Amino acid sequence: MGNPTFYHTTVLLQETVAGLDIKKDGVYVDATFGGGGHSRLILEQLGREGKLLSFDHDADAWRNKPDDERLVPVTENFRYIKRFLRLHGHPEVDGILADLGVSSFQFDTAERGFSIRFDGPLDMRMDKRIEMTAADVLQTYGEQQLHKLFEQYGEVRNARQLAKHIVTERNKVKLTTIESLKSMIAPVVKGLPQRYLAQLFQALRIEVNDEFGALKEFLQQAAMSLKPGGRLSVITFHSLEDRIVKQFIKQGGWEEAEKDIFGVSTNKSTLRAVNNKPMEPTEEEIKNNPRARSARLRIAEKI
Repeated sequence: MGNPTFYHTTVLLQETVAGLDIKKDGVYVDATFGGGGHSRLILEQLGREGKLLSFDHDADAWRNKPDDERLVPVTENFRYIKRFLRLHGHPEVDGILADLGVSSFQFDTAERGFSIRFDGPLDMRMDKRIEMTAADVLQTYGEQQLHKLFEQYGEVRNARQLAKHIVTERNKVKLTTIESLKSMIAPVVKGLPQRYLAQLFQALRIEVNDEFGALKEFLQQAAMSLKPGGRLSVITFHSLEDRIVKQFIKQGGWEEAEKDIFGVSTNKSTLRAVNNKPMEPTEEEIKNNPRARSARLRIAEKI
């Protein structure tokens, strides 16, 4: 079965799976297989007739696949969930789970370029089949684009100054490694360098992998793919993601909701929040896995 800790320490494991309210003979989806922690627990709770479809577009994730005939691996981004559920003969399912964090393995593998702790290429692609890397974003985006990106996706304090600095300096330096980026931006870093770099890396990773576009497509398709009474469990790791999930559960979309003459929203969500406030990891879990600190779990039910 492989060692689950080799890849990733699963956050809010019990709570997320409990939120799915598993039926023995049900069909479930783990939309982010990662290290397989959630998938393993779901399989433990399924009977012989149960089925689990697990998605992951990162080839490294599948090194840890359990040998279980009830598991159907799908090597694609979860933004295509509807298409692949149909393809595998399960257009409607009993529950869907997504853990949106970058896995520990991705952070700890220097050549993937996700971590500020190691030198490595400015890559950050979750799926090596996509072409654009973080280095491409930094080399080719205009100043306005970079400013908007750092501000919106990283909430970087001096986003405008950082964008201007990169555009001015990038012709003089070859920007291909994490160290080359760190030394280039050193003169404009504000506040704690670790925090600043983490925000910048978050912005680049979200852009390279179109994380918000993928998340919105996933949520819309997940709502369509659930049977009435089916459950959706989603773990987010920063406020921008959590806002997208919260808004979708509440109003079924992200546009400003239209209101009728009584001021009541005319948008109709097909989901109902099971927990009004997101669940958070316990102090104990945070102590054992500091990366769990920012995790938030929202659970919804198809009406």
